[in-house]
Amino acid sequence: MRLPARSSGFSILLRISLPCVVVLWASGVRAADVTLGIIGPHEYDLPVDFKPFNVLVQYGDGNAAGNSYNSLGQRRPDGGSHTWSGMTKYVHFRSFDAIPHVGFAFELIQTESYSLADGTDYGGLGPTIVGPAAWFKPNRHSTFGIQTFMQTAVGTRDATSPNYWSNISSFIFDYEWTHFSFDGDAGTVAGAAKHVRGGHTYSPGVVFYTNLRFSWKATRLFEPFFALDWQNVKGTYDRTAGQYLDDSNSREITLGLGAMFNITKHVSFTTRYSHSVDGRNIPESNAYYVKFVYLW
Repeated sequence: MRLPARSSGFSILLRISLPCVVVLWASGVRAADVTLGIIGPHEYDLPVDFKPFNVLVQYGDGNAAGNSYNSLGQRRPDGGSHTWSGMTKYVHFRSFDAIPHVGFAFELIQTESYSLADGTDYGGLGPTIVGPAAWFKPNRHSTFGIQTFMQTAVGTRDATSPNYWSNISSFIFDYEWTHFSFDGDAGTVAGAAKHVRGGHTYSPGVVFYTNLRFSWKATRLFEPFFALDWQNVKGTYDRTAGQYLDDSNSREITLGLGAMFNITKHVSFTTRYSHSVDGRNIPESNAYYVKFVYLW
């Protein structure tokens, strides 16, 4: 995909939208989804020196996991979950004449979630996520930048609230060939202390993650892609007891296949299926993803 010109960039800009993440923690329970696993191809195929524009994105994903991985990395037929989540996002993109050849974006994201497992049946709004991103283009085929988001501590109910503030930061990159595209990110999630009323104080484990997407530009409309997601989470530290919680660290690797459809110059739709190939102390991923983008 070529670097968009100032006058003809809408077909390219349609493909982009900076991602978000929800990191929910409870004692002994972790979400099965890899951080920023929602991204699709061209997520970071970003322009510079452009006129301001806006993007509205709706993400959705579901995970029907009947199995889980234990502390030895063995797959067990229990401990899974059935969850759905959504993320509604508004992004404002702009550049500044005083800072040439650099692009900027600011995001406002509202998360939604629903869970059905082990007798539970609940849903609601999760925390809100806000933050900026900035990038430049080392050459006309590539993009490199950084993004950082703050996630609030509460949602509409305790089950959808992490109950601590956190920061999600990552480096982002993209490289475009004539018929292929490769992009992704690598970053961390760091959380503030979690105070349990009448109980202990916990330090959530730092999350390390990467998400890679390799796509084939089959036609202007249709673009299949391959996805690899990796995440490693350090253990949760009980500050009151002065020790780490048992089996609170985790890891996961997932592989997936998907397709992106550039329906018009203002609308696109992306779908993907991914499954765990390795894990520890985490429900397996047996997940499907969708993303709808509208640009104006």
